[in-house]
Parts: sequence; C-alpha cells; structure tokens
Amino acid sequence: MSLNFGRAQLSIPGPSVIPDRVLNAMHRASPNIYEGELIDITASLYPDLKAVARTKHHAAIYIANGHGAWEAALANTCSRGDKILVLVTGRFGQGWADVAGRTGIEVETMDFGMQDAVDPQRLCDRLKADNTHEIKGILTVQTDTASSVQNDIPAIRKAIDDAGHPALFYVDCIASLGCDRHEMDDWGVDVMVTACQKGLMTPAGMSFVFFNDKAAAAQEHADLVTNYWDWHPRANPKQFYQQFGGTAPTHHLFGLREALTMLVHEEGIEQAWKRHDTSARAVWAAVETWGCLQLNIADPSRRSRAVTTVRSQGDECGRLRHWCEHQGGLTLGIGLGFAEKGQPVWEQVLRVAHMGHLNPVMLMGALGTMDTGLKALGIAHGSGALDAASTVLANHSAV
Repeated sequence: MSLNFGRAQLSIPGPSVIPDRVLNAMHRASPNIYEGELIDITASLYPDLKAVARTKHHAAIYIANGHGAWEAALANTCSRGDKILVLVTGRFGQGWADVAGRTGIEVETMDFGMQDAVDPQRLCDRLKADNTHEIKGILTVQTDTASSVQNDIPAIRKAIDDAGHPALFYVDCIASLGCDRHEMDDWGVDVMVTACQKGLMTPAGMSFVFFNDKAAAAQEHADLVTNYWDWHPRANPKQFYQQFGGTAPTHHLFGLREALTMLVHEEGIEQAWKRHDTSARAVWAAVETWGCLQLNIADPSRRSRAVTTVRSQGDECGRLRHWCEHQGGLTLGIGLGFAEKGQPVWEQVLRVAHMGHLNPVMLMGALGTMDTGLKALGIAHGSGALDAASTVLANHSAV
C-alpha cells in the first residue's frame, strides 16, 4: 500500500515548483492587450530582469523555451558558415551546439566530460592557435542540469582576454539564473540566455536573451536573423506588440511580475544566492552521509547551487527514484547525457533539484522521503543524513 496520499512535490531541475502567489496572479481573465495594466506591468519587468541578470544592457523576451533562446542568440549574431566554439560540460552545451549546426553554423566543440568543468587553460591555448580569428563565438553553460557542474564564467572570460581573442562570449544561464551567482556585466558576458521555469519560478513558456552593445552590433553582419527572432524590436519597441513578435504571453507576464516581486523586491537576489547555496550544501551533506550514492561533481566549488546529480554503482538511483515518485509523492529528475557518452545507464543516475521556490520544509521533506526510500528498498546506507542536512540549514543565519 502506498503512502502517496497528499500534495506531491516536484524536485526535478525545471520546471520548478511554482509559488501559489504566481499561480494566483495568472488565474484571471484575459486583459486588454492594447492599453492599460498589461502594458504597465510589462514595462516594469525589464528593470527587474536586468537586476537578476546584473546587467545594464539590453533584454529581449521570447514566447519560447530555452531552445528558442539558444536560437535567438545565434540568429542575431551569426551567419551561415561562421565558426563557433562550444565548451561542453554535460548534455546542454552539446544541445546548443546541435541547434547551431542545424542553422548552418560551423561548430567546433571542446568536451570536458560529464564530471568536470571547463579548463580555462585549454580554452586559452585553443584561442591563441586561432591566429586568423575564425572563431566568432564561444558558447558555454553556467550550470549544466545533466551533470550539475557549475562553470567558472569569470575564469573563462579571462582565458578569452588572455588569448586576445575578439569572439563574442555567450553563456546559458537557463538553470542557474536566480540560483547561482551571475554577474553578466562584471564578468564580461556578451550574450546571456535564460528561461522562466527554473530560478524565475514561472510556468514554462518564456525565455530571455540579454545582450550588450558589442553583440547588438554583430547583427549587422548576421544573415540568420528573421522577423520573429530579431531582438532589436523586442528590446527597443516602437509599439507594444513588437516586444513579443505579436500577441503578448499575457498570463505568463502576470505570473512573472509576481515572481520577480518575490525574488527581487522581497527576498533580494543576493539573499536568494545565499539561500540556494545553503540548500545545495544540505543536499550534499545528506548524500555524503548516506554513502551508498555519490555526488557526480567531486569539487564543491564546481557544483551547481540549483541541482545536484547523484550516481550509484548499481541500479540504486533508479529504484530510489521510482519509489520516491510512486510511494512517497516526490518526483526526482532522471539521469540525462550519461548513457550517450558511455557512462552509467539512467538507472544509475538521478538528479535532485533545489532551485527557485524552496524552503526547509520542502527540502527536508525531499531528503526525508529519499532516506525513507533507502530504508524501504533495503539499500544499505549510512545513518544521520537528515541530521547532517539540518545542521547545514541551521547554520544558514550565520552565513
């Protein structure tokens, strides 16, 4: 007999848990799309989106998922036949590379595997060898949700500068924005893409591209841009509809307004980063105490604060994930990207999300359910995982 009789919890790395306040803000009749409240609310979003991205430059909103943001970033800055270098540390860097290749861009990848971050020295050496500057763009993810690695974006920027290379620097922050520290302007990022369904706590359906003046100027030489993907009317509209290439995503905008109020004006982005850091460390403490599961990224400084990828020697991860969902009401993320690279099959990988709308009740509930599942399945594990996690949470106020 199942214990799963109550409110289920989603702990996958996106879409994340949507706050009731956001859902309530969206639960309304369709508004006037030509004047009034919707236009005013939309205008209020841009300063807050830029505050989260830590940029004073341009922002464009798309009715699309993260894949749409990938394509928009490329379409506005590249031409067919241009060469880009993609730094892969999991599945999603390769995904961006695949999108680029299908548009006619020449793609070179540097693959750092599923358990390591980008090596800045390798990048610097490759760029120094590009004497004719054939490489027009360098792409990477800050957090890859498959591996849960967090790349050192300032170190990558320094490698580009040390090589004296003029390529545009693109960063995918779809999983990391609002969870891991990101400083677009201070870190020298030219183009940053993200989406609404993770750290921004809004139902999937909108994505965002932030770009500086150097990136904006690149469109003069780009032949991939089309009417829909063109970021200039979205970032500098003469009429309201141009911000969305047509009808606005009305209810998503109402939800995003509430989510940004919570994140920017009530909690504050600096505190949100600290909260995510504490939550991540609590998860790591529990996994390390169990002992039967292993953290995919060995170096804590290279681990995401939004998601943790966990591996097992046998099928323990798959069995635990199934028990948690069907017996405990907790949905954990499946493994992605490992089997394709000759690594363990998905039964040996699970992912625990700790992004967005999350407090100790939710986090300890997830860890407690996992601990219960290990016991129910007879998987040998160390004791004291919940004590270790709660100690991390208890020390948050001292951070």
